Amino acid sequence: MSRPERFDIEAAGHLGHVFASRSPADSAGSSPARAFVLIHGIGASHRYLRRLHGLLAQTADTYSIDLPGFGATPRPERTLTVADHASYILGAMEQLGVLEFAIVGHSMGTQFAVEAALQQPGRISQVVLMGPVVDSKRRTVAQQALALGRDCLFYESPSSNALVFTDYLRCGPRWYLKTLRVMMGYPTEQKIDGVTAPVLVVRGANDPVATTEWCGRLAERAPGGTLLEIQGTGHVVQHNRAAEVAGAIEVFAGLRAGARDAPQENPA
Repeated sequence: MSRPERFDIEAAGHLGHVFASRSPADSAGSSPARAFVLIHGIGASHRYLRRLHGLLAQTADTYSIDLPGFGATPRPERTLTVADHASYILGAMEQLGVLEFAIVGHSMGTQFAVEAALQQPGRISQVVLMGPVVDSKRRTVAQQALALGRDCLFYESPSSNALVFTDYLRCGPRWYLKTLRVMMGYPTEQKIDGVTAPVLVVRGANDPVATTEWCGRLAERAPGGTLLEIQGTGHVVQHNRAAEVAGAIEVFAGLRAGARDAPQENPA
């Protein structure tokens, strides 16, 4: 796959970056069934979505977004709400002519995905929530920080830790903490009740941030909700088990009849 093309897009009053890959089928002149839009979590960027992006781009147009204030994008003048980020995603994709898509969020990106599906339900064909936050039974910063620390120490690969920590440094503590308050205040469990698109919840089986019990509750409350647990990994499941996650998403989106054959494990 060729390197994704970067677009600097201003939408909803803010500037972000969109990394776009056209699928081989689309490049040959036949449109793919749909597009995938990948959304990072708090403090992160498109970089830890690259493996998943590359695999999904083999079957459909795929877009990864660096939201305003993250990655190499400029910091907004004010703290953005979950609704603000969702409006940016929808506006940016509209500018690129992508009017319907499956949205795939990781960690806090799952909140943006849910909110986008609520704002413009007619444009979202499926919702994929990877390592969703914040567990309504563990709503303190201390609990979340402890879970994230355990994940980094015991369940992540060196490469996933390197990507996340360097992105945290780029984000900076001030913007991270401002966004953290927004993340902690968003009632994901209540909001998901209003989503009309089918929902797939994906978690690494060792993930201490998005527990089995929490993800199961979300899947039960979501329309057509399904829970998938992937063995041998933690919170950054889409990086450490990209082939398995991509295969599951393709099946869920109707682009494959069954799971990806004999997926290869990703190198650390």
